[in-house]
Amino acid sequence: MAKMGRPICEAKLTEGERKSLETLMRSRTEQAQIVQRARILLLRADGESMEEIANKVGINRNSVSLCLSKYNSGGVDNALYDAPGRGRNAEITDDEKAWIISIACQLPYKLGYAAETWTYTLLTRHINENAESAGYLRLSTISRSSIKNILNEAEIKPHKIQYYCERRDPEFEQKMHDVLVVYKQIELQFDEHGNLLPFEDVKVNTISYDEKPGIQAIATTSPDRMPTLFNGCRQRDYEYKRLGTLSLLAGIDLHTGEAIPLVSESHKSSDFIEFLKILDRKYPDGEKIRLILDNHSAHTSKETRSFLVTMPDRFEFVFTPKHGSWLNMIEGFFGKMTRQMLRGIRVSSKQELSDRIYRYFAEVNEEPVVFRWKYKMEDMSIVDRPA
Repeated sequence: MAKMGRPICEAKLTEGERKSLETLMRSRTEQAQIVQRARILLLRADGESMEEIANKVGINRNSVSLCLSKYNSGGVDNALYDAPGRGRNAEITDDEKAWIISIACQLPYKLGYAAETWTYTLLTRHINENAESAGYLRLSTISRSSIKNILNEAEIKPHKIQYYCERRDPEFEQKMHDVLVVYKQIELQFDEHGNLLPFEDVKVNTISYDEKPGIQAIATTSPDRMPTLFNGCRQRDYEYKRLGTLSLLAGIDLHTGEAIPLVSESHKSSDFIEFLKILDRKYPDGEKIRLILDNHSAHTSKETRSFLVTMPDRFEFVFTPKHGSWLNMIEGFFGKMTRQMLRGIRVSSKQELSDRIYRYFAEVNEEPVVFRWKYKMEDMSIVDRPA
């Protein structure tokens, strides 16, 4: 009995089919796999053997045979294009992805771990160990990279914490409005050239005030090396010595731009009162001194209130909201001071640090800059001119 062989795979092309395949062969935009299959059909129609076709196309004989078999069973289109729906089905369902995301959105310590945030390794281990009991057996072997890809697609970052500042002051809007009214009043006191307008009423001196505690006095342990021809950068020994800290209490006159400092060993009510006394000596009697300041306890303490009683109608406080220190213009001055003078500072004593701080203020006051507030100023409308 004759042995049954595999069916012979032929390619008998019509003239139209040949022209269509030749067009595909010259295409620069068609998929390489389709171009490759078109070449197989053309070579077979020209009488080439499957071994010769495999060598010319650069594939194995089985791939050539499969292409020709598809042609014999369904024609040119069947040989060129894969049937719809082919390929592996997604291994991870939407329900499984949702479960992974729900785990990533929980706190690890509430699931029995010590960590505050997930690492991908810890998250993968937890999912692998608990997938079967949760009814997701397939996820018991899911890899770390697959979990990371699922979370990236959902834009979930379980290893990160993004901080925010909640407005806990119920009077935030009102206090912000009060501060902005002051800034608007000051703005109305200047003409278009930036010159103060004359007023016949009692003058109000407005001071933007804040403290900068904990300024460190740091000394070097070896002299700095100045730039040379061979090294253009100043060099400093990594070692340093802490000499203690100082507090800076400062205000900016929003009418003149003058900066008013007080360097102190501490940051207490008595220090704040001392600063108020400096202001009292600075401005003429009968003129009100208005301070924009935060809600630090030293500003509202019993000691401070007792002092203010002795000077009725001399001081007026306008408080910024809690977590709203950015509304105080002196914050920008402190930032500038840090960049220009405090960053990288080295001194031999706390007294030298104090002297250099006072020197910085003296330099600033040689050419004072009047600060201008812009945020929401266009929304503010004040009919009456300020006192």
